Amino acid sequence: MADSGGWIGFDTFMALALYAPGLGYYTRGATVFGSLPQGLRGSDGAVVGAGSDFVTAPEMTPLFGQALARQVAQALQATGTDAVWEFGAGSGALALQLLDALAAMGVMLRRYTIVDLSLPLRARQQTTLQAYADIVRWVDELPAAMQGVVVGNEVLDAMPVKLLARVGGAWFERGVVAQAEGFAWQDHPTDLRPPMDVPGEHDYLTEIHPQGEAFVRTLADRLQAGAVFLLDYGFPEGEYYHEQRHMGTVMCHRAHQADGDPLAEVGSKDITAHVNFTGIALAAQDAGLEVLGYTNQAHFLMNCGLVEALQDAPLTERVAAQKLILEHEMGEFFKVIGLTKGAHWHAMGFARGDKTHRL
Repeated sequence: MADSGGWIGFDTFMALALYAPGLGYYTRGATVFGSLPQGLRGSDGAVVGAGSDFVTAPEMTPLFGQALARQVAQALQATGTDAVWEFGAGSGALALQLLDALAAMGVMLRRYTIVDLSLPLRARQQTTLQAYADIVRWVDELPAAMQGVVVGNEVLDAMPVKLLARVGGAWFERGVVAQAEGFAWQDHPTDLRPPMDVPGEHDYLTEIHPQGEAFVRTLADRLQAGAVFLLDYGFPEGEYYHEQRHMGTVMCHRAHQADGDPLAEVGSKDITAHVNFTGIALAAQDAGLEVLGYTNQAHFLMNCGLVEALQDAPLTERVAAQKLILEHEMGEFFKVIGLTKGAHWHAMGFARGDKTHRL
């Protein structure tokens, strides 16, 4: 901060808070997700303790990974590839579900590559995936050229964002300064703007996503053949920059509680922002990827056979899977975008309920 006059942009602050070696939320070595809070039941029906900050879909039920695996299998065949790349593999639960399901379908993978910046989580993943040690590998960065199907569940929301604030009719970039007791907000004038005009004269706080869009452009540049499926919470651009969404979407998560103050307890809680899926789609198209589809998680999972799988699942699995598709749970809140390199093909996950026209 001294080199920048004591001020850094929020994207830099968020990157340090999440990924600073040994200090960031994802690098400090504590277990941050993978179990449900006290009083809730895991997929095996057992009550588990409050040992995590949040739970993702793969930890809720293996039916999530099994449904996604059907889409991955179709994508491997459609693109003529034999490898899977996963970004931000977390506990390794999704990787295990995908590998088990693909093996049960008779899909032979040459390689399953995990890209994860967290060494503590990588160690956890290695333990979880011991049965597939012959094909799973870990890398810190992408090669110059790659092929295969890329998956990322709740990856984009953890990519640092810039904060823009309209105050008194003028736009500022909101950043962070150090104070004796911690950190504080400070606005600097900027030429940056949201990708669309925000009606009204009222004060307005929002985010732009240069890192997430750069990530997709890098994928497009490196991916010679294959497809990409990204699942996360967010909106199309028209909803993201709606005039009534004036407080932005940055949130923090700790012990299954949410708060809106990323400057408190830095490094001990997750910081996220919703995804502008229109920006992701445009960045992908500009870089040479085709959009296969865009829909909510409920439609995607049901298109991939989740409802049929529920018929033979035990009650605990059916209850957990309901949370994945109910509108007031994760079904509408989470979205899925599919991308491909090369000619367009009809991905099963978007067969019904495709909302690409809303991007």
